[in-house]
Amino acid sequence: MTTPLFVYGTLKRGGSNHQHLAGQTFLGPARTTPGFTLFSLGAYPGLVAAPTYTRGVTGELWSVDATCLARLDVLEGLAEGLYRRAPIALSHPVAIPQSVASPAISAAETYFYLRDISGRAHLGTTWPI
Repeated sequence: MTTPLFVYGTLKRGGSNHQHLAGQTFLGPARTTPGFTLFSLGAYPGLVAAPTYTRGVTGELWSVDATCLARLDVLEGLAEGLYRRAPIALSHPVAIPQSVASPAISAAETYFYLRDISGRAHLGTTWPI
């Protein structure tokens, strides 16, 4: 079984942590629904809920297996309370390539930043690669 995962920072293709998605399936570009934004945490971004932001966050949708997801949970610092993994709505269903037997996806798991963002640079919708 696989899980759809929305990535928005260093896990994206070309990002410094993209190698952690080796062997997983890229499903396509994606955007969250409005109500989310990114902040710079230095070498990586943090996604937070922000009801007043109307554009959503851009990223990529991946299909990942349970082993990969467990490794990513460690990388993202879930046990340390840095991030939490939870579902996020996508702005419109993402059409899945014909090579993947799955219907369009309207929600995916993602990593939400849990710590204080005071003084952090607001990035808006996109983490540049």
